[in-house]
Amino acid sequence: MKNSYQPTEELPVSKEPHKRDIAEQESIRLAQDGDAASFEQLYRQYSSRIYRLCLHMVKNEAEAEDLTQEAFLRAFRKIHTFQGRSSFSTWLHRVSVNTVLTSLRKRKVTEISLENNNDHEEESGAQQYVPGNLDPAISGLFDRENLKRAFNRMPPGYKRLLLLHDVLGYKHNEIALLVKCSKGNSKSQLHKARLRMRALL
Repeated sequence: MKNSYQPTEELPVSKEPHKRDIAEQESIRLAQDGDAASFEQLYRQYSSRIYRLCLHMVKNEAEAEDLTQEAFLRAFRKIHTFQGRSSFSTWLHRVSVNTVLTSLRKRKVTEISLENNNDHEEESGAQQYVPGNLDPAISGLFDRENLKRAFNRMPPGYKRLLLLHDVLGYKHNEIALLVKCSKGNSKSQLHKARLRMRALL
């Protein structure tokens, strides 16, 4: 089946590099303060580049898409550690490479475990994979694709709340400070966002 992923277009390069650098620095500063909208600007600027990097490393479009999303989530969590000693693009490149390498190491461990599975199956009581049964890994892949499509159809405000609370683990009082709303409004909007997500799924 043809992969439907279309990497976000990179923002057009400004004819005034100095102004572009200032705008990027401001987006970074706001993102470090927890502003998801500012981080989204950085995502739009660099997502195509990071996708090409992931694709070059794993040689699989669907996996490159997942790793691109994972790299940016990791970057959002760690952006407070960026101190400007190198360019942001260099820092993001390093975060992305580490994300891919971590994924490849986990996959290698899984492959080794599967190769040795029959040796220990009777001792551990592990369930053996039966050809023709639904592979849980494949089922999980479809679930991720459905979730991703539903998430992309959500209004921006709902997406931000789901990202901050359900993905990044922020508490409602922290979200209230980040998006400048009341704690009660954060809870109410998250409830509505989850209802919308269920309806889309």
